[in-house]
Amino acid sequence: MNKVTELWVTRDELRQTKVVETDQSPLENGQIRVAIDKMGLTANNVSYAVSGEAIGYWKYYPTEGEWGKVPGWAMADVVESRSDTISVGERLWGFFPMASEVVLNPGQAAEDFFVDDTPHRRDLPALYNLYRRTQGEPDFLKPLEDERCLLFPLFATSYMLYDYLIDNDFFGAEQVVIGSVSSKTGFGLAHLLGNDPKVAQKVVGLTSRGNVGFVEGLACCDQVVTYGKESEIDSLLRTAWVDMSGDGPLTGKLHHLLGERMVESCIVGATHWEAERKRDKDLPGAKPKFFFAPGHIAKRDAEWGQGEIWRRGSEASVGIAQSISKQITVERHSGAEEVAQIWCDMLDNKVSPIRGVMISI
Repeated sequence: MNKVTELWVTRDELRQTKVVETDQSPLENGQIRVAIDKMGLTANNVSYAVSGEAIGYWKYYPTEGEWGKVPGWAMADVVESRSDTISVGERLWGFFPMASEVVLNPGQAAEDFFVDDTPHRRDLPALYNLYRRTQGEPDFLKPLEDERCLLFPLFATSYMLYDYLIDNDFFGAEQVVIGSVSSKTGFGLAHLLGNDPKVAQKVVGLTSRGNVGFVEGLACCDQVVTYGKESEIDSLLRTAWVDMSGDGPLTGKLHHLLGERMVESCIVGATHWEAERKRDKDLPGAKPKFFFAPGHIAKRDAEWGQGEIWRRGSEASVGIAQSISKQITVERHSGAEEVAQIWCDMLDNKVSPIRGVMISI
């Protein structure tokens, strides 16, 4: 009997990992066995782990006790099927764990997607239960597998944020300040804002000193500010703060700097995953709130039709990916032990934004 290999991490100490091997379980009627070929490893995976309890990311592929499987976006192949709709040999893109394979339960299906209908996942955010069947997708997507795993989910979130700001008329802001702008979601948002001639707001990117060159090379920010020099931000302008870092004290510092001119405070990610999350409860200006992309998608699905915002986000992702393709070098890591090491490197901020890390258990 074949073995299934998985990489587990402790949910409250993300650097602690273990490799778990189990026997394959036989398929039940309706199920498919999917071999996970390659996954993109980015700060997004770290954000899934950090917010796994609050949002439920650990629940998609549950384990036991203190352990969890970090999910991410990957390409995979159907290698066994007892489903009437999904065939052996199909190529899939979707939300998978760090593992060699997984068993899915296809429910609703169309030519280019299906929804996993595993009972414990039905009440979780639906976005992550949808798997793309690449055979039914446009031809232009097929050569972009690495980009889909590394960039598209992040750039799709960039698009949701961009659309969220536009939909709310930027909350009256005259500038948008993006925290951790060197993250892919961060510079994706900066790219969309900076390249839209209808957006008059100033785009300010916050980053570490070591990433200034990378951010300036993207040419999508009107101003780049390094951490510790937040006073360089124009505090007289009404400001929308979009934070990818998850750094509570940084958010507090900016609220006190801008006061009532902080008209929107949107927390998105956790690139500074070990930073203090807590912030003062009574900050001046807009109340900080977490941006939940599936909620905005549901709003636009109701207004524009099912899947339209995802289609627009995918098109935008292609454009952003093409614009930065020469600045990202794709590298590949295989085997559970090697993947565990690059995962810890990601946690320790040893992976620069110019590296596109693809992993395979």
